[in-house]
Amino acid sequence: MPSLELRTNVKIDDPKPFLLEFSKFSAELLNKPELYISVSYDYNENLTFNGSFDPALLLTITSLGNINPEANEKYSKALFEFFEKKLSVPGDRGYITFLDPGLAYLGHKGTTFSVIFGK
Repeated sequence: MPSLELRTNVKIDDPKPFLLEFSKFSAELLNKPELYISVSYDYNENLTFNGSFDPALLLTITSLGNINPEANEKYSKALFEFFEKKLSVPGDRGYITFLDPGLAYLGHKGTTFSVIFGK
């Protein structure tokens, strides 16, 4: 069920192809079926990082079960490489926040994943 919310001051003229590529990349990286992946892109020309408007980003990843210190380091490396290649944002110009809210704290299909998975 990973949700990846990207905020950046890098304007993408046509974000749809980028988002489809980002979705596929995220599914492979997080080892989840793309069926469950949700990605979004929000352009914010007013986003600053380290006191400048140079290309920067903030990414929030919400996922169940595969967020942990070892995995997060792997994800961070791969995602910053992806963003440097696709958006020209260097790895020292952003943050990634990793969240695992727990099964009972994430809703889907009118219930929670706790109920869906019977836990």
